[in-house]
Parts: sequence; C-alpha cells; structure tokens
Amino acid sequence: MSNEKPGAEAIAPNAKRLLAAGFTAILATGVGFAIRGGVLGQWAHQFGFTMSELGTITGGGLTGFGLVIILSSFIAEKVGYGKLMVLAVLMHLISAVLTLATPAFFASGGKDAAYWCLFSAMFIFSIGNGVCEAVVNPLTATLFPKKQTHYLNILHAGWPAGLVIGSVLSALMAARTDDAGNTISEAIDWKIQMSLFLLPVIAYGVMLWGQKFPKSEAAHAGVTLKQMLFSVFAPLMLVLIVIHAMVGYVELGTDSWISKITGAIMFSPMKGLMLFSYTSLLMFVLRFFAGPIVHRISPIGLLLGGAALGCIGLQLLGNATSVAMCVVAATVYACGKTFLWPTMLAVTSERFPRAGAIAIGLIGGVGMLSAGLIGGPAIGFQQDSNASQHLQAASASTYERYRAENENTFAGFKTIGLDGAKVGVLDDNGKELDRVSALLKEQHKTDKNQDKLDAWWATAKPFAKADKPLVDDAGLHGGKTALKLTSIVPAILALCFLTLLIYFKSIGGYRALRIDEGKH
Repeated sequence: MSNEKPGAEAIAPNAKRLLAAGFTAILATGVGFAIRGGVLGQWAHQFGFTMSELGTITGGGLTGFGLVIILSSFIAEKVGYGKLMVLAVLMHLISAVLTLATPAFFASGGKDAAYWCLFSAMFIFSIGNGVCEAVVNPLTATLFPKKQTHYLNILHAGWPAGLVIGSVLSALMAARTDDAGNTISEAIDWKIQMSLFLLPVIAYGVMLWGQKFPKSEAAHAGVTLKQMLFSVFAPLMLVLIVIHAMVGYVELGTDSWISKITGAIMFSPMKGLMLFSYTSLLMFVLRFFAGPIVHRISPIGLLLGGAALGCIGLQLLGNATSVAMCVVAATVYACGKTFLWPTMLAVTSERFPRAGAIAIGLIGGVGMLSAGLIGGPAIGFQQDSNASQHLQAASASTYERYRAENENTFAGFKTIGLDGAKVGVLDDNGKELDRVSALLKEQHKTDKNQDKLDAWWATAKPFAKADKPLVDDAGLHGGKTALKLTSIVPAILALCFLTLLIYFKSIGGYRALRIDEGKH
C-alpha cells in the first residue's frame, strides 16, 4: 500500500485498514475460485461431468456473485456495511457444508443430484462473494476519491493474490505421477481443498470487527435513491455496461478454464497450475502501478492497450505448441487483462458520482453475470463441441465409446460432449476405477455408478491403447479452439475503447466529474 498519510489522499483515519480488509476479502474470493479450478478434474472423474456441465457449475459460482452485487448495492448504505459482511461469512459457511455433502448426494441420487448440489453450493458461495464486492468497491472509491483508479486496482490486486495462493495450494495437493504416468502420490481430497478459502474469510472478518464505515459522497450530498437510479440511465452508462459484460466474459470466463487448457497444451496439469500462478502473480504486481500509468495516459487509454494485448495473448495461447510458447502467450494475456476490471469500476465511479454505490455495483454485477451465464458455459461448450467434432472425424467408434449420455445446449446450439468420468478412467488406464471397485468389494458395498462405469470399462479397455491419443488430441483441440474463439471478445473491446477515446477527446478529454456535474 502507499506510504503516504491517510489524510493526503483518504477521507477517513482508518482508510488503510479498511482497504486492507477489502483486499483480503477479494483475496478470499480468488482463493476459492482458484482451488475450484484445480478440482474440476476430480469432479469430472468422480461424478462423470462433461466440460459443459463443469462450465455451468463454475458459472453458478459467478451468477449469484453478479446478482448479489447489484442487489446489495441498492441497500449497502441503508443496511450497513458491517451487517452485510456478517451475511457474507454465513453464506460462505453454508456453501462449505453443501460442497462437502456432494458425495452423499451422488450416492443417493447419482450424477444429477451431485450436479445440483455443487451448483447450489457454488451459487451460495458466490452470494457471499457478491456481498463483499458490493461493499468494498464503493467503500474504496469513497475512501480515496482523488485516486480511484489507483486504489481500486490495489484493492483488486487481492484477486490475483488469491489466485496465486489458491493455485499454489492446488498444485501442492494435486496427484503426482512419474514420467511413465504412474501415480507417485494421490491428490489431496477435493473436499479439504475447497474448505481452505475459509481462512482468509476469518481474517478479513477480524480486520473489519468494530470499524466505522464512511458514507459515499452521494449520500453525504443528500442524493436520494431515486436520483441515484435516474443518474445511471444515461447513454454512456449503457455503453459501459455492455463493455463490462465483455470484460467479465473474457477475464473471469477464461480464468475458469485457463489452467486446464494450458495444462493440456503442456501435457502436464501441474505445469498448467504453475503457469496460472505465475500470471496471477504478474497481475498482482502490475495492479500496484495503475496510478503511475494513468498519470501518463488516460484510464481509457489504459483499457484500450489492455484489450489489444488480451486479444493477442489469447490468439497466441490458442496456437501454442510448447511450454515456452505457453509462457510467452500467457504473459501477454495477463498483461492485457490486468487493468480491465478495476479500471472499468473507476471510470464508472468517476463519471457517475451521483449514482453512489449503485453505478459501481451495477457494472461489477453485470460483469459477474456475464462471466457466469455466458463466459464459463460458452467456453466449456466450445470445448465440448470442437473436441467431439474432432474425435468424430478421427474415429467414430472412439467417439461412441467416450461420448456423454446427454446433449448439452448453449444459446440454441447443441452438442454431445465427452464423458468426463470415462476420460478420467482412460487417463490412468482404469487404475483408480479398479482401486475403488476393490475397496467396495472388501467392504461388501455396492455403488450403481461404480458398477455402471466398471461395465463400460470392460468393453472399452481392449481399445484403450488406440483410443487414448485420439481422445487426448480431441481435448487439446477443443481447448485451443475455444481460446482462439474467445480472443474475438477483447478485439471487440479494443474497438469500443478506441471509440470512447475519440468521444472523450471530442469533449475536451477524459476527467473525473464532480458530484454537482453528474446530473443527467
């Protein structure tokens, strides 16, 4: 954080403590997000999910996030920031209980029950995250009114910091294999991994205990809720909403999948997690330098450069064929997306001061909704569709052995993806399947899902040696194609920011408005 005295830039004596608490709250969200990404493979293997189904589950972790940010922004100052943070802790605890109960739901109701249990748990988890976000964004903008871009970027450095911690933990707890593919050590149970995000939750709760929270400039000026709502119905606000929906798609939607896809490109899930940790650490460092950059160029110029680099980075990732190419491409992509989200929040707050928490909450909520409803599911669907088409073209018989039972749909499009449980059995040549079957036999227990998978493997195993390279290649093709398609979104963003740059230049340049100038 800055070494300057709070009085120089902040409006409250406890501003730095509140900023640190907000940073830790967002860090907790990042930890949960990264660890969830690291256990997707375990969920696919244990419960038989397709990539589209996993995408929808991860989307559930963002959909509630967006809704709650928007709804909480309307009541944040009325209810009180402290009470909302207590609610966030409760939601996180309920989410943990549901997540841990998933195996019991799977045993009694099969794949569908497990799916809805995890989706509900992720949705409730996201409610807690959304309440935090609805508080800390307007709070930071209020605490540091003269340097909103700088301090909102510092606040949101908590996100990549959480991703680093979460992905490193995932890497340390992942299964380890030797060069021949033999398992050296088993992965730590995903239920333990998914509980770790509660540690930073407790930390920021303690930091916020007994603190006083300032009201926004709009609240101090006596702006009513009706006037706040009226001020967001402006053409520029609508443009910013559409733009931030695309930011949510390209940043958070891609983050749900990036370590899995790059791990496939580098033929090592561990290397995928390590690369994700590296890019997150890079983002963490860069977000502390948003202020000096904005001194040289406007926030819109920063956004334009970021979108262009994001497009280039995703294209490079989609065409990468080696570890070195992945590192270079991921570096470009990380530099591109680093400043997009927090700088968009700052631009919204600076151009719509009379809207208070509502404007910044609306923008953040729309970004999360886009990532949850469109980004995660769309990228998962693209992987399923392209992987299936590729495998069908290579070997129709192999595709029939590994295709999922149910059809996936997205935005009117339909596809049948590959069954994650079957692909998982193929990956280790049935070793884990045999281990679990033997354990159940020793315990004189039966499991209908296990029996069904055993029966399938008995027919598929004779073809496994020929099937594996085809299935691996199909998954790799699906992931790389999804990244290349996703690069279209930051390309459109760059055009939007260029248009905004021209617009602001035509009206005398970009600047933050005073509250008496924010009337629409």
